[in-house]
Amino acid sequence: MSFPKLDSKVFQNLKDVAHKLRIHSITSTQAAKSGHPTSCASLAEIMTVLFFQQMRLNLKHPRDPSSDRLVLSKGHAAPILYAVWAEAGLFPVEELRNLRLRSDSDLEGQGTAVAAGMAYVGKYLDKADYRTYVILSDGECAEGAVWESLHFAGHYCLDNLCVIFDINKLMCSDASAEMEVYRERLDAFGFNALVLNGHDIDELVKGFHNAASTKGKPTALLARTVKGKDFVGIEGLDEMYGQPLGKRAEAVIKNLQMMISNPNVHLTPKKIGKCGNAPEVNINNILLCNPPNYRLGDSVATRLAYGTALAKIAADNARVIALDGDTKNSTYADKMRNAFPERFIECFIAQQNLVGVAVGATCRRRTVAFVSTHATFFTRAFDQIRMGAISNTNVNFVGSHCGCSIGEDGPSQMGLEDIAMFRSIPGSTVFYPTDAVSTERAVELAANTKGVCFIRTTYPNTTVIYNNDEVFAVGLGKVVRQKPSDEVLLIGAGVTLYECLAAAERLEEDCITARVIDPFTVKPLDVRLIVKHGKLCGGRIVVVEDHYQQGGLGEAVLSALADSRNFVVKHLYVPTVPRSGPPAVLMDMFGISSRSIFKASLAIMKK
Repeated sequence: MSFPKLDSKVFQNLKDVAHKLRIHSITSTQAAKSGHPTSCASLAEIMTVLFFQQMRLNLKHPRDPSSDRLVLSKGHAAPILYAVWAEAGLFPVEELRNLRLRSDSDLEGQGTAVAAGMAYVGKYLDKADYRTYVILSDGECAEGAVWESLHFAGHYCLDNLCVIFDINKLMCSDASAEMEVYRERLDAFGFNALVLNGHDIDELVKGFHNAASTKGKPTALLARTVKGKDFVGIEGLDEMYGQPLGKRAEAVIKNLQMMISNPNVHLTPKKIGKCGNAPEVNINNILLCNPPNYRLGDSVATRLAYGTALAKIAADNARVIALDGDTKNSTYADKMRNAFPERFIECFIAQQNLVGVAVGATCRRRTVAFVSTHATFFTRAFDQIRMGAISNTNVNFVGSHCGCSIGEDGPSQMGLEDIAMFRSIPGSTVFYPTDAVSTERAVELAANTKGVCFIRTTYPNTTVIYNNDEVFAVGLGKVVRQKPSDEVLLIGAGVTLYECLAAAERLEEDCITARVIDPFTVKPLDVRLIVKHGKLCGGRIVVVEDHYQQGGLGEAVLSALADSRNFVVKHLYVPTVPRSGPPAVLMDMFGISSRSIFKASLAIMKK
């Protein structure tokens, strides 16, 4: 494949900038007294060619949706990225000495999924010319999640994606054989895999040209590199891994400066072309195309209502997408696939990649993503969710099959830790709708809520208790049963709300009236509502949930009451690992049925 060869001046300028990046990486890590300058050094030529010769960028507007994307998955290499920004003029070079930024990216094992999500949106939704690049270390290739993502990219023929492997540990005699293993593996995953010298400017230019010209499959560049490249006395030494150069820095910098022909060289990236740009999109004020349409007393599973609502908001806004992990017929995400197949992304049984792709798909506000699977499977991808929150992602997660109320499927399929997990995510919103009406409104609200959102849906059918025009809001609960004479407050959500209502009926037979609250969101919890009605009920509260004790609705209520006096709270929860069985039997066996609530209410009345 022919490609335009660089003239000698351009070639030398790129070499000079690569050495300047090495110097900047040393300077910033010395100032921070932390970091991995030797890992940065192995990337210098790759970053220089990529940023100043290959990528098309709008430096005045870094988040321009038509700009090429770069995901730095390789850990410990953030300083060289800051160095590139400095060389591009995004901030003064002198500021590198004052940076106290994180010295690593901590995306190891996850960046490929994020990049694949960006590339998928670019190819199939934006249908734009921008390309996505991701840089991995050889070490992170031990992560199974990397190969989940590579499989996804190959399966969907993401020819706008280029994956760059920085292989800086292969310095032994069988290096070529090991590189061949990588190449054959990537070839089997549907990649155009190329082996090259990661420090050879001409080979890198040729490799990137090949990647841009290859259609129908993504490209992987397997770059042989050397850790600490061109660091005199340090190059290739394992003992300098993961630390600033310290007293050696001055000599290394001096030697690098001697290797630079033109210290004043200044390069700029390519500009975005006038054709093939990403379309303008609007993802604000997303609404259900039609309001909920149920009758009071209808029996509808909230997971089914989720699928219905998802298709409704997708009809209102063309940037709503759905992702699922081979559970679409049980989460009812298939309603979205049937209505808008071009906006449904099947990610298969690879939950870490599922979450990572969603994070990438929502970057630069290109989509509103809803990710569904069984709630318990999100535990496999907790780090991806956590890192998404750190990156200020706006992804909506929907977990079905929650609690022992799923019945015969058994404890391996029961989501009993999910509320705790999502409550712990900074800035998250946790919805726990009880019926079909509140579920549809939860989906609508989540689509317009910033940050990570989690909607907990239930497996069994539940009775519709809200009118179709009922108004819901984040952080506002509902009082679903009350009388002036109420002596105890019952709080439940999902299936346990109905157990609370049944217990209230039975208590009234014993001349005890009970008030019942549906929190709607567990985070933020409607603290004012609970405190107010708890006091009106004499400070007696029973909270019941189909979840383990730690981190769920009960602990949220207890935390809300921590600053208040004169409350007695009885918390009912699933106390141990459940078993398989009929839902009603299991709920009674594990102490969260109406019978248990009745007994707890009588006990708290005696106190």
